[in-house]
Amino acid sequence: MPRISTLSIYIGMRFLTAIFAVFALCTVLIFMIDFVEMLRQAGKYGSVPAYILAWITMLRLPAYTEILLPFAVLVGSIAALLMLARKSELAIMRAGGMSVWQFLKPGAAVALMLGVMSSTLFNPLAAAARDKSEKLFSEAFGRESSVLGRGNSGTWLRQDGADGQSILNAASARRRGTELTTVTAFVYDRKGDFSERVDAKQATLDDGFWVLKNALVSRVGREPENFGTYLLPTYLTPERVVDALGTVISVSFWELPDLIYVTERAGLSAKHLRMQYELLLTRPLLCIAMVFLAATVSLRSFRSGGIQTMVVTGMIGGFGFFLFAEISRQVGTAGLAPIWAAVWVPVLLAILVSVTVLLHQEDG
Repeated sequence: MPRISTLSIYIGMRFLTAIFAVFALCTVLIFMIDFVEMLRQAGKYGSVPAYILAWITMLRLPAYTEILLPFAVLVGSIAALLMLARKSELAIMRAGGMSVWQFLKPGAAVALMLGVMSSTLFNPLAAAARDKSEKLFSEAFGRESSVLGRGNSGTWLRQDGADGQSILNAASARRRGTELTTVTAFVYDRKGDFSERVDAKQATLDDGFWVLKNALVSRVGREPENFGTYLLPTYLTPERVVDALGTVISVSFWELPDLIYVTERAGLSAKHLRMQYELLLTRPLLCIAMVFLAATVSLRSFRSGGIQTMVVTGMIGGFGFFLFAEISRQVGTAGLAPIWAAVWVPVLLAILVSVTVLLHQEDG
């Protein structure tokens, strides 16, 4: 096995420390902003102890911060390389015969490690924590945080069942759409004629039917009836509900392949699921691309001046890349390009451009 030199460990630790510092700073800022929003919610919907609000905010935090890793790698790598250049350590390494690829290798290794851990470990943790936070939010405020809500009208879902079609409206949903609150169901018979309206406080998806709690059933020409439990037939499965409601926020990296398979077997579109899976697959390579991009603007000697301009250029380039990647993803989601191309092409292009610039800087 190749030996890892002390110098490589030193450079790698520089990168890791800088990336962690940027990530921690962004995490603290997001926590403060979200905690203020939780306080606003508490003032609007009811008094909730501060420690519960803080715990809910902590559980929501991983889902918000995992998408910040590429940005943290970019800024942290710029900071690490600038610190090495400021102390003339890069100049000494170059004088000792090290090329740019040799002292970028530890940084790329750190970025690769962070990217792999983010997709395979941090993402499942974030999905589970977000699901737990929704449950706590519901218990604390007596309502859902509407992670699946779509505007003021709530979530709409059209379905078919053994007795005919029905349309469900819910104020909010959680547990990947298998639990709905403040539900209104418009039920039609097999001929397509309106049959009844059902209003319930809660609905839970079971095997072949929705279980509606505290339901009020209104039929044409009859007095409304109350039912403690009302069963509404459906052909939906938990996997198809996830696709119908269009959310992947609570689905972990390890669950996505099976969910994509089941969704496509059901004859439904799995574009947003495939997009999420491809994004998680490319995250390690994206982090490496951020290291190369950072290197293009961070290797100039402090004595030559123009460092501020180079750093600003690097930040603008980073934001430009993220904007381009987002546009590309939207193109893929719209079906105008293959999903794999919409996700992988921006990352590969960023690496190609960065390597070209570095080769030009090194060899002219």
